[in-house]
Amino acid sequence: QVRMVESGGGLVQSGGSLTLSCTTEGPPFTYYNIGWFRQAPGKEEREFVAGISWSSARRSYIDSVKGRFTISRDNAANMAYLEMRDLKPEDTATYFCNGDTTTSVATMVSGRAAFDLWGQGTQVTVSS
Repeated sequence: QVRMVESGGGLVQSGGSLTLSCTTEGPPFTYYNIGWFRQAPGKEEREFVAGISWSSARRSYIDSVKGRFTISRDNAANMAYLEMRDLKPEDTATYFCNGDTTTSVATMVSGRAAFDLWGQGTQVTVSS
């Protein structure tokens, strides 16, 4: 597993938009299934938000972000993205990306993903 690097967070008003970016330190993640996770203030666990398979054939989202968030990737550029629209205060969290070649998107959706190495994340704050 390689360490991910997230960027693009910030402070926005409710209803605003942000696009988060994810890349790797070191080898590219061409064949990784990638997930975005978030950790809300005061909570210990990271919540799965969205996932995309290495070929982009499968994408999954938690119900609370469906229709508002879009996950995508550009393997040639070694980048993954989370486009977030109509942001709500409850979306406030530190957002992380992670993945590998063996953890499926289905496993991420189930909450059973177990990654040893995490990046610093990027903070998203939505004001009401």
